Amino acid sequence: MALWHCLSTLRNSTELYVGDSTLAGGTFPGPIIAAKKGDKFEVNIVNQLTDDSMFKSTSVHWHGIYQNGTNYADGVASVTQCPIAQNDSFLYSFEAQNQTGTYWYHSHYSTQYCDGLRGALIIYDPEDPLSYLYDVDDGTVIISRYHTVAPVLNHFVTVDGNSTLINGLGRYQGGPTDTELAVVNVDYGKRYRLRVIGMSCGLNFIFSVDGHDLTVMEADGQLTEPLLVDSIQILPGQRYSVVLNAKQPVDNYWIRALPNTAGSTFDGGQNMAILQYRGAPVAEPTTNQTTSIMPLLETNLHALINPGAPGIPGYGNADINLMMYVTKIDGIFYVNGVAFKSPSVPVLLQILSGAQEAADILPEGSVYDLEANKVVELTMINGEPRGPHPIHLHGHSFDVVQSAGNSSFNYVNPVRRDVVSIGNQDQQMVIRWVTDNSGPWFLHCHIDWHIGECVMAESPSETQKHLHRLPGN
Repeated sequence: MALWHCLSTLRNSTELYVGDSTLAGGTFPGPIIAAKKGDKFEVNIVNQLTDDSMFKSTSVHWHGIYQNGTNYADGVASVTQCPIAQNDSFLYSFEAQNQTGTYWYHSHYSTQYCDGLRGALIIYDPEDPLSYLYDVDDGTVIISRYHTVAPVLNHFVTVDGNSTLINGLGRYQGGPTDTELAVVNVDYGKRYRLRVIGMSCGLNFIFSVDGHDLTVMEADGQLTEPLLVDSIQILPGQRYSVVLNAKQPVDNYWIRALPNTAGSTFDGGQNMAILQYRGAPVAEPTTNQTTSIMPLLETNLHALINPGAPGIPGYGNADINLMMYVTKIDGIFYVNGVAFKSPSVPVLLQILSGAQEAADILPEGSVYDLEANKVVELTMINGEPRGPHPIHLHGHSFDVVQSAGNSSFNYVNPVRRDVVSIGNQDQQMVIRWVTDNSGPWFLHCHIDWHIGECVMAESPSETQKHLHRLPGN
């Protein structure tokens, strides 16, 4: 069992013990780590894993936090740190600076987060410019999937779970139909900000609430222009804040999260939770799902603050233009013909030890040297049959100038986020960001069995001088 001690605002040190069940406080998902803008985070990870059927090393990544000046706290085993060995510990000390919004934490050691080491991290903004949209901000909807213990599975084979969990509760095919489901309580007439987090290891979900439209106001920690929808596809690693207006008759309504697994249904309460108005009887809903007529389209989302992709508009007009082609051979993922192999010495340590060029940094062929303060445009093409693949870049948010499956480009006001789909076979996405955050940053698919991709090494020659105090110094 894991024991977590988390402060509501993490101004002081706290310790996190990771034990046999790879759970936080013995629960799944782990407790919400809540902070407000400007707070400092200090979390000491103590590894007490002993179960031989599970991985006994660990690390923790703070998904979506830029770690500007604290690249060593990004939590990626073999990239920014060595794994935390059994009976050892590691202090993650960092500031989110001006970041606010919906984030999460999870293990970044092999497929370990699939076994339960994951939870929400919320940074509240006392001066939220979109606060006029909602009355209540205390609801988090965490969507995940349950399956066999990860280490017994092939690392490079996508595995479909057998039970969708919403806030840790759910039912499965062939199982009891009276198992408890998660309940989200609302008061009639109030507007609720719900923070929906996709914590699945592999599957994506279509999220909706019977009888209720949703107003999207945030994608992956970035505020968006408000957009009215009635369903949302959420991929592993993605987060959305949506506003639900509780204006329907007082009753119970189904919350739905249908996974992209063939044959998935809502039979017997599978893939569902309950929206319960206060005053409604304690009973399962009888509401019916209607056909979605306003599904979320990524191209309809636009950044609220400082809209516009960096650099000169137009495809190929960035300072650095990268093309990556993703393929799968014998179950192993390749980027431009190279499979990522975890180096014995973390990339950051190689750089701090004097490696300055990509050719000098292992793993060979998987490290891209990017000059500081340049605009990067990355085109990534899905060359393998399965999809969609959610691509996550550490250390940055990026502007999605072309969404997968869409032929048009938008350099004027694209959505800004940190996880994006490269779509199905032969589709592509194009993103832009500025190399203003020195250090090696992992770029990978967030389907955990596909995780190895490549490392964006921003300004290796400047990395050491840009880092804040290193752990232990």
